Amino acid sequence: MSKLSIIVASTRPNNVGLPMGHWFEREATEHGGFDEVELVDLGSLDLPLMNEPHHPKLGRYVHQHTRDWSAKVSSADAFVFVMPEYNYGYNAPLKNAIDYLHNEWHYKPVGFVSYGGVSAGTRAVQMVKQVVTTLRMTPVFEAVSVPFVNQFVNDDRTVTPNDTMLGAAKDMLDELVRTNTALQPLREQHQPA
Repeated sequence: MSKLSIIVASTRPNNVGLPMGHWFEREATEHGGFDEVELVDLGSLDLPLMNEPHHPKLGRYVHQHTRDWSAKVSSADAFVFVMPEYNYGYNAPLKNAIDYLHNEWHYKPVGFVSYGGVSAGTRAVQMVKQVVTTLRMTPVFEAVSVPFVNQFVNDDRTVTPNDTMLGAAKDMLDELVRTNTALQPLREQHQPA
């Protein structure tokens, strides 16, 4: 069984990240490369700013919200971050969610659905890649980059993708499946005793 976790990074009220996440969840489910697809909304998760007293590498979590987040991330084999770009970078809730944990991220592939204005969130993706590789994650090259995102979000908060978005989603999902298969032996070798 393989599980893809789609993490919606924006926590702003009425953000477009959630409609984008729901759209990508449908694409991933229809793709069929993963047995299970889960959408995780950081806005609903409501992780406080890092409040664990111990380094995440130790896994000695004292708060239930951290133990719950750890279980959710541990259960996933691959990730897609649906992320905005704020001031040429990625947003603080995504950094906070990543930094809460350590070992749970190891040897898992990650793809990116980024959105924004003219840059389509690509500057934010380049910045977060430095963080995820430090956690032994493998970012895939293929990505979904959506410029001027509001043109694709309907009044009913659904997304009407264009052919470029659909092709990019398929290509990224194909690569996530391949990379997940390649990384599986590393995850198995590094399971906690």
